[in-house]
Amino acid sequence: YFGTMLVYMDKADGLVSGAAHSTADTVRPALQIIKTKEGIKKTSGVFIMVREEEKYVFADCAINIAPDSQDLAEIAVGSAETAKLFDIDPRVAMLSFSTKGSAKSEETEKVAEAVNIAKEKAPELTLDGEFQFDAAFVPSVAEKKAPGSVLNGDANVFVFPGLEAGNIGYKIAQRLGGFDAVGPILQGLNQPVNDLSRGCSSEDAYKLALITAAQALDAQ
Repeated sequence: YFGTMLVYMDKADGLVSGAAHSTADTVRPALQIIKTKEGIKKTSGVFIMVREEEKYVFADCAINIAPDSQDLAEIAVGSAETAKLFDIDPRVAMLSFSTKGSAKSEETEKVAEAVNIAKEKAPELTLDGEFQFDAAFVPSVAEKKAPGSVLNGDANVFVFPGLEAGNIGYKIAQRLGGFDAVGPILQGLNQPVNDLSRGCSSEDAYKLALITAAQALDAQ
């Protein structure tokens, strides 16, 4: 709370916490004191996944357990903005276990509805779904499963349908795929507050501090 108040009172430009505290302990004061930007209902947590020259955005992997269609649309638009901060030209895929209606359920329809809402919110954004990950990432699979989509298997921002999938997905990419997972970066707050994993390294803390500084500069 003290650190959050320093940011709120403009005594600090941003806060990095979480190395010795839970995500809830970092996020709760931020939501109570700093609050979300006007027009944004919920904050969300994204990771920048980095491996050599590759950079991707994974969302939401930290905050919203069961986002609805409106939440997912908000996460998608916010994640695209975050991607731009890191010189990523956002190409957003809304993920599911279905590609373009290949399966029908409440879960897949929620994502399909989120796609429509996101397109209304940000019609200039390159965004599509619902996609299985391979259809969003592998051009040859995209050609078969989603011909004619604005994404041709070259998505770089991935919006997961729920926290369970997002959290598992980023840890698999990190531990099996050799990606550095930088974050979670909290989106939608009036001032930058970011959360580390309690399994973080000093390098993770350093990188997230740089990101927090970049967010502060972008807000000026």
